[in-house]
Amino acid sequence: MAYEAVRIHITGVVQGVGFRPYVYNLAMRHKVSGWVANDGSGVELVAEGWQAAVDGFVAAIRQQAPPLAVIESLTVTPCEPGNYAGFQIRTSVTGQAKTALISPDVATCAHCRGELLEPTDRRYRYPFINCTNCGPRYTIIQDIPYDRRKTTMREFAMCPACQAEYDDPASRRFHAQPNACPVCGPAYVLLDREGRELKPQGQDPPAMAARLIAQGSILAIKGLGGYHLAVNARDEAAVAHLRQRKVREDKPFAVMAGSLAAIQKHCLASAAEVELLTSAAGPIVLLAKGACYDLASSIAPGNPYIGVMLPYAPVHYLLLKAEDVWVMTSGNLADEPIAYQDEDARRRLSAIADYYLIHNRAIHCRADDSVIRIVQDKPYFIRRSRGYVPAPVNLSRELPAVLAVGAELKNTFCLIRGRQAFLSSHTGDLENLPTYQSYLAAIEHLKNLLAVTPEVVAYDLHPEYLSTKYAVALALPGVPVQHHHAHIAAVMAEHHLTGPVIGLAFDGTGYGPDGSLWGGEFLVADLRQYRRAGHLAYMPLPGGAKAIREPWRLAVCLLKELYGQDFAALDIPLTRNLPPGWELVLAAAEKGINTPQTSGAGRLFDAVAALLGIRLQINYEGQAAVELELAARGFRGQVLPYAIQESNGLLVFDYKPLVMTICQGIRRGIACGQLAADFHTTLAAATCEITLRISRVTGLKSVALSGGVFQNITLLTQIIGMLGQYDFSLYLHRQSPPNDGGLALGQAVIAGERSN
Repeated sequence: MAYEAVRIHITGVVQGVGFRPYVYNLAMRHKVSGWVANDGSGVELVAEGWQAAVDGFVAAIRQQAPPLAVIESLTVTPCEPGNYAGFQIRTSVTGQAKTALISPDVATCAHCRGELLEPTDRRYRYPFINCTNCGPRYTIIQDIPYDRRKTTMREFAMCPACQAEYDDPASRRFHAQPNACPVCGPAYVLLDREGRELKPQGQDPPAMAARLIAQGSILAIKGLGGYHLAVNARDEAAVAHLRQRKVREDKPFAVMAGSLAAIQKHCLASAAEVELLTSAAGPIVLLAKGACYDLASSIAPGNPYIGVMLPYAPVHYLLLKAEDVWVMTSGNLADEPIAYQDEDARRRLSAIADYYLIHNRAIHCRADDSVIRIVQDKPYFIRRSRGYVPAPVNLSRELPAVLAVGAELKNTFCLIRGRQAFLSSHTGDLENLPTYQSYLAAIEHLKNLLAVTPEVVAYDLHPEYLSTKYAVALALPGVPVQHHHAHIAAVMAEHHLTGPVIGLAFDGTGYGPDGSLWGGEFLVADLRQYRRAGHLAYMPLPGGAKAIREPWRLAVCLLKELYGQDFAALDIPLTRNLPPGWELVLAAAEKGINTPQTSGAGRLFDAVAALLGIRLQINYEGQAAVELELAARGFRGQVLPYAIQESNGLLVFDYKPLVMTICQGIRRGIACGQLAADFHTTLAAATCEITLRISRVTGLKSVALSGGVFQNITLLTQIIGMLGQYDFSLYLHRQSPPNDGGLALGQAVIAGERSN
């Protein structure tokens, strides 16, 4: 039998996940010699021994990877034997190109949870317990290879006991970079509003914090990726105080439950939802409230759904008992980024929090909680952040290095490296200066971490987006990308579609090349170009952005167009109590003063919500559309009259007959919920008809759905059901959000294809 030696190089998520000790133990088992080390692109190793042993060793690497590892490539090349004495884990190789993948932050594993709550364990109630299978990754890493000296843990020298674990290949904590214990690691302190430390007798800071929550206090809690604001979810007064202080009038809060049993007491959870809740990513999952739901009504007022998560950091298990449910919302003021630096948090949250539970391990990258719901038994992102970033979206082919700067709202940016697209964590709305500053810093950090020097920058057509202005100012070739083409390209990239496809891009507003605001678009698109095949009829947007905040403006203009000057005599709730200034709004609209035209599907939702008296002005983005969908729950919709016209070669959905029929229904006393359901069903039917007509002309059978309106699950499922009766292949977002949080992915791929 031959004696042989091989050099093996492995790429993927193979650093910080226990890969080297895994390889070491495999080598011991298969009796091969050599060494293993991290390098800038992954893991490098040499193995030598008898041929059967080496072959078995290589096969085992492929088949038995650690739980958090993702092997993307494994190359084996013969090399000269080095006559090694045994197998070693070597120091990381530096100075090479940095292409290794970084693991997202990972929820506390079962082994660590057991030790955390075991009184005899040396890490009993230690809120930073972790191992190679769990704990912080992306939020503490400053550079790669992923070694302790390149993380925010470098400030904490390990005690002899921790160092022994760290050096022992047989230990679950071998080279676990955040490894620590109460003797040598970071610690929590509890502060009052003035910054004075509270030192409770006989209680550690988390135990005292839990007692304060039980007494009705609001706590700012520093976690993995930033600060949360927490209150007892059963305390109506405390939740109301938090809502008032945070300046968050209606938008639902998320909650954290101490156990899955506590979630199931209050909510309905399918098998797919339970799997997501208990996954290593630990996202917020949107669940339907159950019959026994009895949390504070102001958590999610008027909403049958609530965002729920389980504890994912050790401190959460110390704070919440199994039966507890706490509001756990982002530590920020409205529209600001989540606070993650201690002094900034103390300053920005001083008007909200009564107490601060703070630790002294720096967070290098902020990461808000991810938000997901289950659609057709699969995850459907609303926000992609902690637990998923910076895992890449794998592309169908290699593309040039691109920076895509994203949109203005729900911003993320994207970097392409070869065949991988890296979407950033959720940034937020760039209209806010602190968010914009955070955005600029995050771009520079991710460029450095991935060792990407962009050759091209992709940006939205809207000239007033701050992201667009930033991109145009860069000394890089620029590729402007139409908003809705980017939405469709994002879905295509996820599913490795090269096109063309029929793209349904429904959102509020996105800049169109004709100078109007698009948003109800039927495209024929591939990854380089698109053509507009259809759209919703245009409507005036009186006051521009003000009409988005005050949907009654849209409704009044629609009524005037349908009924003329006598519309105010209509006996419907809106006309009985017209908001002040409506005459001026109409006068300005008629003269075209600050009244752009929009085909936005989101704006049509807003107008109908106002007509039905559901929402005349909003307190958070999309509120009118959300409440219109909620009103339709429990009603079976029917198709009301509508028209599809042809104009300049485009199919145009004329919704005026639909709106007029809804007004007639209001006057006849038909239930608001029934009319809301009819609106959804009619829009779905019109969408299906236009799609079919485009398909007959083009022969296309692949349909991609994207845009923020497709967060409306009622509309989405009805369209899927109607199109499903025909021979279509339907593609939804699965790795990025349908809203503008996924836009940068599409921008990046389009720019990469055009530059290739």
